[in-house]
Amino acid sequence: MLEVTNLTKAFGSGSNKLHVLKGVDMTIKPGEMVALMGPSGSGKSTLLNIIGGLLAGDEGSITLNERTYGKKGPAGVVDVRRDLVGWIFQDFHLLDNLSAVDNVAMALELSGVASKEAELMATTALEKVGLGDRMQFIPDQLSGGQQQRVAIARAIAGNRPVLLADEPTGNLDIASGKEVLQLFKDLCHDPVNPIAILMVTHDPDLASNADRMLLLRDGRTEASDIRSAWGLDVDGGEEE
Repeated sequence: MLEVTNLTKAFGSGSNKLHVLKGVDMTIKPGEMVALMGPSGSGKSTLLNIIGGLLAGDEGSITLNERTYGKKGPAGVVDVRRDLVGWIFQDFHLLDNLSAVDNVAMALELSGVASKEAELMATTALEKVGLGDRMQFIPDQLSGGQQQRVAIARAIAGNRPVLLADEPTGNLDIASGKEVLQLFKDLCHDPVNPIAILMVTHDPDLASNADRMLLLRDGRTEASDIRSAWGLDVDGGEEE
């Protein structure tokens, strides 16, 4: 479903040019949850940003379903962000004065969905993440874990096949983090519409529960296990 081929990205120019991605190759199948780890500054967020259509790569390509991109800027891949990739961040990015259902529906409306259809899709997504009884609550009335569930509902409401999660449990307590992890597993294993999740995390427990781990090191990805990835993180310092 998602295939990244020889993706490169550098920042700066001349003697100050920094090659962050030096030829990343990776694939993710439908229904798979893949954890991406690596030392600080290794380019994990840069890789997610290019896959998610927020940043242009320099060389290489990304194929998601039948859409190929990678070197175009954000303006050239609006359809990728609208139809193919959902984002989940450490911060929930909810609008404080809107209810849960309105937070989800508004994102759909901004992508061109009619209001009534957006509300139906938002309701379905919130029920899927276990918030059917919290739809009219504003963020201040929800726990941190519930707010992240609203953010997840917003990400899946458009039936996008891939979720990109950047430190999704970073602002949650241990119990809420486990609930989000279980929700991710449920979404991946959905018998009707399984999605794929690529998750950047520094949490070894979270990473060890993924189907696979990838380690981003020296500008390239490689298969890894939790022990070697965590060892590199300890040597490399804090996560980006």
